[in-house]
Amino acid sequence: MNAAVAAAAPATTVPGAERGSVSLAALRPGAHGRVVGVGSAGGVLSALERRLLELGFVAGEHVEILTEARPGRDPFVVRVGHTTLALRRREAQSVSVELQHSRSAASAHSVTSVAGERVELQHP
Repeated sequence: MNAAVAAAAPATTVPGAERGSVSLAALRPGAHGRVVGVGSAGGVLSALERRLLELGFVAGEHVEILTEARPGRDPFVVRVGHTTLALRRREAQSVSVELQHSRSAASAHSVTSVAGERVELQHP
């Protein structure tokens, strides 16, 4: 499987990923966006970066920071796609994310369903 991931490495790193994106490690709870890439453009992926790809941190995937530990903010809980995991900040530094701005609080309310999924209710 590592060979398949290594072969897919160029497709997971978007040229110009540094522009308009931030490191996943810099985000606070409630922030969400889309993965731009893992690693540096044109660089060889480390074992950790390959593992992040295997866990679902692929370009275009939705990512959301759910919570973080106190007082040191490490580890933090992140949802990527439909997978929820805990990461250390140093593990998440190589993931570039393009932030998505949330809708205003007046037009959307968030609730948690019985199944634990977050549901946004829209008001006309």
